[in-house]
Amino acid sequence: MQRWKQYGGLVGLFVVCFAAGLWGFTSTGGALPWAKRSAQALQRGVQQSGGALIDLNRGIVVAGPIRKGGMMLEFGGLVVLLLVLGIGLYVYVDRYGGSGNGERLAR
Repeated sequence: MQRWKQYGGLVGLFVVCFAAGLWGFTSTGGALPWAKRSAQALQRGVQQSGGALIDLNRGIVVAGPIRKGGMMLEFGGLVVLLLVLGIGLYVYVDRYGGSGNGERLAR
């Protein structure tokens, strides 16, 4: 494949993703509703408690809707899936070198 086709495809993908994001942003009302909710959540969090996200006495802090909605099992499954995927990619690249043209890297 020629280089200009690769860059053209990348630019086209970027334009499509940017347009979809802009459309979603404007159709949901923009940043104002999210900024208000975020500010309220941050102010509530500062008033109620504070501290580190990982505390050996408390455990790992998980967002309220996940915790209160009973989705901890799904959240844990997603974390484990991403962890396994990351380790798998690390092992794959380490084993096959990731060069793409069949040459193994010298060790």
